[in-house]
Amino acid sequence: MSRASAARSEGGSFPPIGRDGLEFREALDGPFPDDIAIIMDGNGRWAQNRGWMRVLGHKEGTESVRAITTTAAELGVNSLTLYAFSRENWKRPDFEVTRLMRLLRLFLRRERRTLMDNRIRLMAIGRLDDLPRFAQDALEETMALTANNEGMLLRLALSYGGRTELADAARSIGREIAAGRIDPDDVDESTLQRFLYDPETPDPDLVIRTAGEMRLSNFLLWQASYAEFYVTDVCWPEFRREQLLDAIRAYAGRKRKFGGLLPGAEARRGGARSVHPRRSGPVA
Repeated sequence: MSRASAARSEGGSFPPIGRDGLEFREALDGPFPDDIAIIMDGNGRWAQNRGWMRVLGHKEGTESVRAITTTAAELGVNSLTLYAFSRENWKRPDFEVTRLMRLLRLFLRRERRTLMDNRIRLMAIGRLDDLPRFAQDALEETMALTANNEGMLLRLALSYGGRTELADAARSIGREIAAGRIDPDDVDESTLQRFLYDPETPDPDLVIRTAGEMRLSNFLLWQASYAEFYVTDVCWPEFRREQLLDAIRAYAGRKRKFGGLLPGAEARRGGARSVHPRRSGPVA
C-alpha cells in the first residue's frame, strides 16, 4: 500500500485520488511528489513561433493550467503552486500586462466550476496589492468560494518574487523585534519560515520548468532549497497531462538525500574513516 493510501485508511488529510490516479501512483517505481511547483515558461515564444501575437500564447496557456490542475487533483497531489506572474513581469509592455491581468480575471471566473467539481482550494502568494482592483476582486471571490474545499491546494504566485518574499519576511521580523515580541538571539530558520507568505504549505518536492530554461527565475528561493528540479523543452501551452506524468516518473527515479547519505550507504562504504571533508571533488 502506498503512503497516500495508508494515510487515507488512517483518516489522513491527503486529497482524494481518482481510480486512474491511484493506478498510476501504484505503478511508480519510487516516491510520489506530494507537493509540486511549476514555472510556466514559453507562452510568448510558443505563439511567436507560429507567427501569432504573444498574448495568444498566454491564452492557450490557460488551457494547460486547467489540464495540469485537474490532473494533479486526480493524482492526489497535496499542493500545486503555479508561477503565474512574477514581480519582474511588470516590466513588460503595458498592453501585454493588461491582457495578462484580464486573462487572470477570466480564468478565475471561468474555472470556478472546475475548482468546485474537483474540490480544489485556491489561494495566492505574492504582493497581491500590486494587482489591479478588478483582478484582486476576482481572486478574492474565487478564494472565498473554494475556501472550504478539502482537496488539492492550488496556489497562484502573483506579483511574486522569491527575494521580495524574503525581504518582506525580514522586515516583519524586524518590526516584531522592535516591538519586543521576538528576541534577536532567538531568530532562526523556523522564525523566518513563519513570516513567509504561506508558512503552512509544505515545501515543493518537485519543481518543473517548461521551455528549456535552466534557472529558478526568483521562484520559491527558500522553499525550493531541496526540491528536485525537472526541465522540459516543451513550452507551457503544450504541457499537458502526459508531460506532467513524465515529470513525476522522472521524480520517482531520483534519490533524495538532503545532504546526507542514503540508508545503508555508510555501511556499504565500510564505515566512516574521517570526520573531515575531502579536500578535492564535489560533495555528493
